[in-house]
Amino acid sequence: MSDMVEVVIDSIRVHLMAPNRVVVLKQVNSDRYLTIWVGPYEAEAITVALQEVEMVRPLTHDLLKNIFGAFNARLTRVEIVNVQDNIFYGNIVADADGREIHVDSRPSDAIAIAVRAHVPIFVHKNVMDEAGMTPDQDIVETSAPPKREPPEPLSDEASDRLSVFKDFIDKLDIDNPDKDKPDSNST
Repeated sequence: MSDMVEVVIDSIRVHLMAPNRVVVLKQVNSDRYLTIWVGPYEAEAITVALQEVEMVRPLTHDLLKNIFGAFNARLTRVEIVNVQDNIFYGNIVADADGREIHVDSRPSDAIAIAVRAHVPIFVHKNVMDEAGMTPDQDIVETSAPPKREPPEPLSDEASDRLSVFKDFIDKLDIDNPDKDKPDSNST
């Protein structure tokens, strides 16, 4: 285990242009982060467990956790053990009758189970070295903010199209917003 570093879930982020989500893992006692792209359902499964939302029936990750328990296998940790071609590989680690069992898993599923079982998440040092980020080192600093040029003047056609909005705004009575509302006492 000396070749592993412990991480915690820092956040789950939404990609605005795609249905994917990003799980951001933060190394314990360090400012190093690891981001892993996950699908929306896996992100939802992790979020539900983090928020401790009670479901009427077990979700898939709850079912898997229950199966481990039914076979007297105690979940001990999950691991992210490799990254190859931007694909992460994980393991769910359990103890069954004194024997350590490693079950191959997508990291997103392993993390969803770890949250439910309250077990630690570990990342292999090589994975953190290859894919981890430290904000201070990864952000390129600039000496001055970029210069903003004034916008180009509107064409006559664009100005004509926007005049409808100008007329509408000019007619608004901002100083007396309740002026045109019906009196609630009159029926």
